[in-house]
Amino acid sequence: MKTIVFATNNAHKLEEIRQILGDRYDVRSLNDIGCHDDIPEDFDTLEENSRQKAEYIFRKYGLTCFADDTGLEVDALGGAPGVHSARYAEGTDHDSEANMRKLLRELGDNPNRTARFRTVITLIENDKTSLFVGVVEGRIAYEKSGTGGFGYDPIFIPEGYDQSFACLGADIKNTISHRARAVQQLSDYLK
Repeated sequence: MKTIVFATNNAHKLEEIRQILGDRYDVRSLNDIGCHDDIPEDFDTLEENSRQKAEYIFRKYGLTCFADDTGLEVDALGGAPGVHSARYAEGTDHDSEANMRKLLRELGDNPNRTARFRTVITLIENDKTSLFVGVVEGRIAYEKSGTGGFGYDPIFIPEGYDQSFACLGADIKNTISHRARAVQQLSDYLK
């Protein structure tokens, strides 16, 4: 079984990735390798932030690793929150409830609810860098529904469905989500 480091300590993301990749890989978190650093994410694009995190881990530990950055892009808000999705509500850091409240407040009754989740994964293996992008189109609900998932899942309804990611459950989400699509590309590449 090949060991690969996922540059995250987000338990939800880690579990999602482990479920998608299955038992072909021993996916380690930052905690698993003893990394407790505050890895910078100070660029304006998902691609640059993903690359920055992966390069940081590869340079410091020399391990095959990948990092992701994900953003929710809402058309009526000019693509916001985008790269700032995790810290969308002022003065917060990864406060999903505050982020969703702000997003729903800013959208108000706007009938244009189209949005997409985009995940960018950067893999560094033997000094070679590869990029994988997964996108899922959908729309923003008028109110939260469901208790599964994390982040914006209770208000994002993927195209072709009438329920939020939080209602659909992990089995469906891990098949159709932005992260699932990017991870599938990563998995195909690693084979």
